[in-house]
Amino acid sequence: MAEFHERLQKVLAADSVRTEESMRDHTTFRIGGPAKYFVTPKTQKELTDTVGLCRKESMAFYVIGNGSNLLVSDKGYEGVIISTEGLASWQAAEDGEAVLSASAGILLSRLAKAAASKSLTGLEFAAGIPGTLGGAVVMNAGAYGSEMKDVICWARVLDRQGVVRTLTLEELGLGYRTSRVPAEGYVVLEAGLRLAEGCQEEIYKKMEDLAARRRKKQPLEYPSAGSAFKRPPGHFAGKLIDDAGLRGFRIGDAQVSEKHCGFVINRGNATEAQVTELCREVRRRVKEQFGVELELEVKKL
Repeated sequence: MAEFHERLQKVLAADSVRTEESMRDHTTFRIGGPAKYFVTPKTQKELTDTVGLCRKESMAFYVIGNGSNLLVSDKGYEGVIISTEGLASWQAAEDGEAVLSASAGILLSRLAKAAASKSLTGLEFAAGIPGTLGGAVVMNAGAYGSEMKDVICWARVLDRQGVVRTLTLEELGLGYRTSRVPAEGYVVLEAGLRLAEGCQEEIYKKMEDLAARRRKKQPLEYPSAGSAFKRPPGHFAGKLIDDAGLRGFRIGDAQVSEKHCGFVINRGNATEAQVTELCREVRRRVKEQFGVELELEVKKL
């Protein structure tokens, strides 16, 4: 393990490598034990070199953005957590198809504001999503009737062989909260967005309206991982959970939000075990009462 640590420090700056780093500090759920290694590459080369080293050494690794859709085990992660937080730039695209291109680690809120500053419309829906562009590509993030597949035209990824490839929208295979990225073992490096010219005042107004709707309907005052369950065909997860009498249902500090039953919140010191037990019970009761199988939207690590 010491030898691997030395090799890791050869591809990354010393201040980019931390050991036994609490994942509570790197997820919006504020839950999770320590990561054996927590690294923050500052360039795409550092990111690709780190992934290459992990693969060469058969070291488990997981790439995260803002940790906004992640539930980490209380035992932590016996491998390398690679954070893209140091890769957060954006620029006007040069390929003639995309209007903007940006690195995987940029927050969607920042990217939406950047688009608005250029009077570009189409990304307003993403302004309140607490994730990064890379994570949004992986899960085809969406809100208020729009999804990333509506604006993405390409993504640059690192494949399992260490080759950087540019994938078209069709090759990304974006569906409801899914894509080909995890199945193919890709690591998202950057993406290009196709937006349209619009009225800056109207763009900002729409962003403000959506933010107000979020504050009114979602439990933003508590740590969570966003919507806990995917929307089942023909139903809404939150309504099914509410109809099952589970509004406010609690195990330890893990609770079904009283404000929006589709959210599971951390009231202070919730553990992964408590969240997992709560979600299991919610799924059991919904299946028992309505015959609908809820599927977790939150990724477990």
